Amino acid sequence: MNVMQLYKLGGFVLVLFVGISILACKNKSGQNQEAVKKEMAKRVVIGAERLFDADFFPLVKGKKIALVTNHTGLLPEGRHLVDVMHENKEVDLALLFGPEHGIRGEEDTHVADGTDKGTGLPVVSLYGKVRKPTAEMLKGIEVVLFDIQDVGARFYTYIATMNHVLEAAAEQGIRYLVLDRPNAIGGIYVDGPVGDKQLEPVIGVDQLPVVHGMTVGELAHMFNEERGKKGLEKAALTVVKMENYKREMWYDETGLPWIKPSPNMLTLTTAAMYPMTCLLEGTNISEGRGTLHPFEHIGAPWIDGRELANQLNGYNLEGVSFSKAQFVPERIVDGIEIYPPKFLGDTCYSAEIKLLDRNKFASSKAAVYMLDALYRLYPDKLEWKEKRMDGLWKTASVREGILSGKSPEAIIEEWKDGLSYYKEIRAQYLLY
Repeated sequence: MNVMQLYKLGGFVLVLFVGISILACKNKSGQNQEAVKKEMAKRVVIGAERLFDADFFPLVKGKKIALVTNHTGLLPEGRHLVDVMHENKEVDLALLFGPEHGIRGEEDTHVADGTDKGTGLPVVSLYGKVRKPTAEMLKGIEVVLFDIQDVGARFYTYIATMNHVLEAAAEQGIRYLVLDRPNAIGGIYVDGPVGDKQLEPVIGVDQLPVVHGMTVGELAHMFNEERGKKGLEKAALTVVKMENYKREMWYDETGLPWIKPSPNMLTLTTAAMYPMTCLLEGTNISEGRGTLHPFEHIGAPWIDGRELANQLNGYNLEGVSFSKAQFVPERIVDGIEIYPPKFLGDTCYSAEIKLLDRNKFASSKAAVYMLDALYRLYPDKLEWKEKRMDGLWKTASVREGILSGKSPEAIIEEWKDGLSYYKEIRAQYLLY
C-alpha cells in the first residue's frame, strides 16, 4: 500500500471516527435534554423561567422595561435575570429598581441609588427616602417586572415594595408583570391579627396577618382586584405563574436551590422561626442576629436561659422545644457585614428554639407565648419599643393584652374574627 493509499485510508478512518463521535454527541445531547425535561417535570418552574415562553414573551418583546429584583432573582441554573434580559436583543432593559439589601450584593442597611456593576444599568433604590416609583422615574417605561423571593411573613419588606410598584404602575398606566416564586414557608398556614383595618378591601400589607400564606403573585392579584373594590385604579397586571407548585410545599420541596433572601435569612429553618422571633425587634431582647442562627434564639446578657426555656416548654407549644444556650453577636456573619445587632460582642444567655415539626409549629401564636414568658420572668428588665412592636403586629392589642395580664389564649382569641375575614378574601385569589 503506497503513501497516497494510506493517506486516503487514514482520512476515511478519521471521517468515520468523527461521524461516530457526532452521532454519539447527538445521542448524549438528546439524553441530556431528556434528563433536563424530566428534572423540569419534577421541580417547580418559576415565573422568571416562563417569561421567555411564547405565552408571555410578547408582553416584553420590543418594550422598554424596568425590573424590580435583587440577588434572589436567579434562574435555577444560576444566572441572574438582569444579565439574561440585558443580553437579550429583543427587549430593552432600561432601569433597575432595588429593594431592601440591594440588587446584587447583600447590604443590611438602606440602599442608595447607583449603577449595576454587571450591566452598567442605572439602579434606583426603593428602600430609602423613596419607597414608591415616581412618574419621573417611570417616564418612557412600558413594562415593569417584579422578581424577588419572599419568605411568607407580612413584615418581610419585599412584598411592600411589590405593592408600592403595583400602585405606581396603576397610576401611570404601565403594564406590571409579577414573576411568581414559592412561599418559602408554604402556603397553608395563615395566622395572626390583621391589624386595625379589618373588614375593608385588602389592598396592602397592613391588612395582612403576620403569616399570610400566599405567593407574591397571589398577593399582587389580591391587592390589585381589591383596589377595584375600593374604587382605585387597577394595574394592567399579569402574574406569570409557576408550574408544578403546590401550596403545601416548603421551599426545600420545590427542587429549587436555596438563596438566602437577606443577610440574616440564612436557612429555611431561619425563615420558619422568623414570624415568631422577629417580634423581638419591638423589645430590648436579642433574636440572635449577629450569629449563624438568627431568629433561633431568645436572649440577653441578663436572661437565665434554663429558666426561660422551662417557662416556654411549659406552654407545650406544638412543633418546637426550647433549651438553654448562649451566643455572642458579631458584626460579620457568613461573610456579610450586617446592621449592628443588639449586645454586639456581649455574651447573651438564651432559650434556643428547636424545630421538631414545622407543619405543626404555629409561629405567630408562639410569638404571643414568647412575649408572655419574657414579661412574666423579667418585668423590670423587659423594655417595650412601643412603636416598633405595635407596627409589627399592626395593632397595640397584643402588647396591651400582655401588660394587662391577659392570657396568651385570650389574646389570640381576639384576632379570630379579623383573621377569618382575611381568609375569606384570600380564598378568592389563590392561584395554586
